[in-house]
Parts: sequence; structure tokens; C-alpha cells
Amino acid sequence: MNRRNLLAGGCASLLVANGAAYAQSLTPLDVAYAGSMGSMMEGPIKAAAAATLGIDFHGRAMGSDALAKLIVGGSISPDAFIPVTPGPMQTVLQGGKAQVATPIARTEMVIAYSPKSKYAAQFDAAAAGTHGAMPWYQILEQPDIRFGRTDPASDPQGRNIIFTLQLAELFYKQPGLAQKILGPMVNPAQIFTEPSVEARLQSGELDAASAYKIQPGPFNLPFITLRPEINLGVDALAHHYARASLQLGDKTYQPQPLVYYAAVLNDSQHHDKAAAFVDWLTHDGQLIFRKYFYDPPSGASPLHA
Repeated sequence: MNRRNLLAGGCASLLVANGAAYAQSLTPLDVAYAGSMGSMMEGPIKAAAAATLGIDFHGRAMGSDALAKLIVGGSISPDAFIPVTPGPMQTVLQGGKAQVATPIARTEMVIAYSPKSKYAAQFDAAAAGTHGAMPWYQILEQPDIRFGRTDPASDPQGRNIIFTLQLAELFYKQPGLAQKILGPMVNPAQIFTEPSVEARLQSGELDAASAYKIQPGPFNLPFITLRPEINLGVDALAHHYARASLQLGDKTYQPQPLVYYAAVLNDSQHHDKAAAFVDWLTHDGQLIFRKYFYDPPSGASPLHA
């Protein structure tokens, strides 16, 4: 081995050693978050948390209701929890697992679709508002459309697409619209885990899917924006949204604001770092939220135990 190779090998070893030392200097932080946030959380948020806060971010993405139940039941003990809609966070607060939750972002419902779908041209025309285009809901009513959504029993988005379509029935005066598109409210043929829906759209396995506005962009997927009267994103229309409801077992659900909340859990092993992380999300972290199509949580108030 010549001198140049020796020097190169020594530099490489030093870089590896420095990298390992840097990783060991970071504080591990376990964060349970809504599955819809995956691409942002595991990308720029993770990188910024390491560089800015000295945090080694470990994420757990799942439906918000399911995460809340795991936390309250003691099956998982993350340092921080970030669900969408107030309901899952209220479960955690009322279960004595946190004291306060801070609103950090907001979104709205859209319909994402696959560029590989044989119906892509129809979706493109509907998204562009082309004169004479078939309305988006009529495209979805076609019998061989492959539509994806999440489980309404464990994920707020799974309920929100049902609410959106119920409201669309009223707004467009189309009785039976929701049933034509969804079939049974809990339809195994349409239900997938939240992190997998975009991948199925990318591959063309699905033609279209329920989505929050934040989800299609990072995957370069097109989407159709929906009227404020049905997209669940406008607080001033809460009284209008309340006309939708869903009965699952012995529990009745109604739409809630599509706000993301962050809370430090009482049993956090790194409470100070978790608190710094939540504070960072409400301030400097907002620049990342804007780049990833999240809206500010304007008007939303903190939740308390």
C-alpha cells in the first residue's frame, strides 16, 4: 500500500469515527406521529432536529387513534406524540399521559390520483377545472375504479374521507354518492395502512385515494382540491361540517378540525429535549411545514388535560 492509499484510508477511518462520535452525542428521542406526516418527519424534520437540537429522532408512524390507544394502554412510551385532529390527543390527555398539547399545523382533504391510472386524463381535467370535464366524484363512481383509504376505526383520515363524501352528497345534491364510491363504510378492499397508500398510487396499484393536502406533493402525485364546504379545512364552516357523522360500534364520530397537535408525554425519558423539540416545531420548524404544504394552525387553541 502506498503513502496516498494509507492517507486516504486514515482519513476515511477518521470520518467514520467522527460520524460515530457525533451520532453517540445526540439525544435519542422517540416520537409517535400521524402516518400522514411520514415523508416530512423522516426527512427534513429528522435532519434539522439533529443539526439544531442535537436530537437523534426515532419516529413511529401509524394511525393517530391507534397510537393514542397504545400510549394510554402502556404498550409504547414515546417522548412526544403528534396526531391529527383533537380526538386522539384528547384520549392521551384524558388518560393522564400528557398535560398540554400545542397546535402546530393544519391541512385539508383532497383526492390524490395516480398518473399511471387509465383514468388519469379524466382526473387531470377535473383537477384543472376544464370546461365540460367529468366531476371528480363521477370519476370515482365508475365501477372499476381502484380507490384507497385508511381504516376509519383506527385513523382519523379514514373517517374524514367518509365525512367529505357525505358532505359532497349534500353540496352537489347527489344522494348515495358516498356509498357508490366507498361501498361499505368499512370496506377491506379499499383499506390500507396510511404510509402505504402513496406508494400504491405511485405504482399504479390504485387509481385514486383519500389524502390530506400535505401528502401527494412529496411523492410527486397529482391531486384534486375540494370545495371548502366539504374539505374539512375551514373552522368557520364547522357548523356545516357537523352535518356529517359516522357510527362505528357504539361510538358516533363527527368531523373535527384537521389540526396537528404536539405534546410532551409525562413519562418522557428526555423531557427537556422533547419540550425543546415541540417548541422548535411551533417556531423555526414552521419553515419546513410551509415547504411541505402544511398550513398554519391559525385559530386553533392548545388542548389541556
